[in-house]
Amino acid sequence: MLKYFVLVFTILFVSPSFAVEPDEILDDPVLETRARDISVNVRCVVCQNEPIDTSNAGVARDLRLLIRERLVAGDSNDQVYEFLVARYGDYVLFKPPWRPSTYLLWLAPFLILGGGIIGMVYTLSRKPQKPRDGLSADEQATLDNLIGSNSEKDAS
Repeated sequence: MLKYFVLVFTILFVSPSFAVEPDEILDDPVLETRARDISVNVRCVVCQNEPIDTSNAGVARDLRLLIRERLVAGDSNDQVYEFLVARYGDYVLFKPPWRPSTYLLWLAPFLILGGGIIGMVYTLSRKPQKPRDGLSADEQATLDNLIGSNSEKDAS
């Protein structure tokens, strides 16, 4: 029973929506909705894999405020994204644009997957080597020599 109480408490009171502070919220609901839409697509430069909309980091708060300032100043969503990219680079976006500097970023998963498939096909298509049925005459002579020399050392 306690587990369920903790689960419900966690879901209700530890929500990512609480990352946006009340003093950050704009009076205009349309601008606030736009700000939230932009914030979801912007990576927190401290947390790295968390959007600034849900991050409690100070830098994320500063970015949320910056986005709201730009929207109040009359910038479009694209202009806000361009401003953030100019300031922080393509890394700040969860979906970086398709350009020569990000080709490897976009193609790397497919290249790795393709390399893995090629490696699997190569490994599975190789003929297994048949085990040899015995030693050659030279190998047998070397083995007998080694066994003989070890048994002489043990006897002495």
